[in-house]
Amino acid sequence: MKSTLWQPGQARDIAGSVNDARPLRRGWTTGACATAAAKAAYAARLTGIFPDPVTITLPGGGDVAFALAETVLGADFAIAGVVKDAGDDPDVTHGALIRARVSPATPGAGVVFRAGPGVGMVTRPGLPIPPGEPAINPVPRRMIRAAIADIAARYGGAGDVVVEIGIENGAKLAEKTLNPRLGIQGGLSVLGTTGIVIPYSCAAWIASIQRGIDVARAAGIAHIAGATGRTSEAAVQRLYDLPEMALIDMGDFVGGMLKYLRHHPVPRLSIAGGIAKLVKLGQGRLDLHAKRGLVDFAALAALAARAGAPAALAARLAGAETALHAETIAREAGFALADAIAGAAWAVAASVLAGSGIALEILVFDREGGLRGRAPFAPVPAMPAPAMPIHGVPSR
Repeated sequence: MKSTLWQPGQARDIAGSVNDARPLRRGWTTGACATAAAKAAYAARLTGIFPDPVTITLPGGGDVAFALAETVLGADFAIAGVVKDAGDDPDVTHGALIRARVSPATPGAGVVFRAGPGVGMVTRPGLPIPPGEPAINPVPRRMIRAAIADIAARYGGAGDVVVEIGIENGAKLAEKTLNPRLGIQGGLSVLGTTGIVIPYSCAAWIASIQRGIDVARAAGIAHIAGATGRTSEAAVQRLYDLPEMALIDMGDFVGGMLKYLRHHPVPRLSIAGGIAKLVKLGQGRLDLHAKRGLVDFAALAALAARAGAPAALAARLAGAETALHAETIAREAGFALADAIAGAAWAVAASVLAGSGIALEILVFDREGGLRGRAPFAPVPAMPAPAMPIHGVPSR
């Protein structure tokens, strides 16, 4: 199967489909593209000819061929470039030129990795690669080493090479990622565990959440905060004067964050979010994106009733247009609905964290960053609580 570039006129949209309603295309990771470029460049070093297309083997098996977008053969180096095709995934590196420059290394050195322009350097502990190394993750390194060994065996080379990976415009693109917060400076990371990008799997985002937790733990940070968006993140940072490394941009993926923290705990966790997002968490959803479901207003009204709201107020809440509208109605009536929402969200999050020893709190913020409701810090239970009703439907 040959990697092909996205064709003009087939624009991708944020809803997770393409405008011609075709099935979503898979793409190739930065690591796969870097491997193809490195393999082609080393082959040219040994033979004087760039294989085009160049075929690599994916970690899970199977071969894929990449067309070369750039080739340069010098006296003691070779450069090959591959344009990344992320398929229909809204990947920040879609269309970026991934370059590999291959040159001789000291005999016996094996494959030595370098960061070229646009690839970052690791500056903090806690990531899969130690500080002082280029941000080329373990699986792409293994893929590149295997590709170099394949060419060395085929053409009689020693396999002792310096492989410098670069990403065109990578430093600018990295500003759109969490790399600066993770301590990866100067560019992007070369990522990928399978070589394949699955559209809208959001694997890169969840991996960034996990790496953020790792970096915070390695730095000895005892209190971290996961936020659904920029407003709630800024609000919780102000509330506790948290360092940037303590902030986890979890977005809609509260479940991914909680499941990782259960096995990689920190002493204290704040979950901060807007009213609608935390209503959905309190109703049992661990993916807070709108496409996973909307707020259940009947269940919200039932929550308010259990918390002591008068029947007339609960009836008004059941007919609210938005979660913010419901909270505003309750607040004007003197009822602390946001605290009840925070309590329900705490119970759901705590059931995922059970046994971790984490002290958890929930903070509900409005769109201006004002604190509307709170479930204060309390240790999560040692065992998961019994199943709770979700979306107003009794558990079975």
